[in-house]
Amino acid sequence: MGTDKGVKLDTGKLRWDLLPLDLVEGIVEVLTFGANKYTDNGWQSVENGYDRYKAAFFRHLLEIEKGNLIDTESGLSHSDHMLTNALFMSYMVKDEIATLSHGAEHEYQGWGGDSV
Repeated sequence: MGTDKGVKLDTGKLRWDLLPLDLVEGIVEVLTFGANKYTDNGWQSVENGYDRYKAAFFRHLLEIEKGNLIDTESGLSHSDHMLTNALFMSYMVKDEIATLSHGAEHEYQGWGGDSV
């Protein structure tokens, strides 16, 4: 009647086992550093946040390109700061998509204010 092997019906489900948790931990370290320096989740309401986090992303990338792997202020890796900035930017894009999909009566203006 039964089989000796267990069955797990997870076809089509998200594969969380593919996510490298050490990278997630690095993001959480940067978030904790930021919360201690500023405030919890304050990054969500920074004026011109998308452009400012994009600039920060590239500043950290430039440091890596120069051979500086560790941020001197935080003691954390520049790559973890880059991932965190990318996360912030993605959050802001998804927030804009949600705003537009919920009946916003304006056209997307782009991050620099130019109509797209």
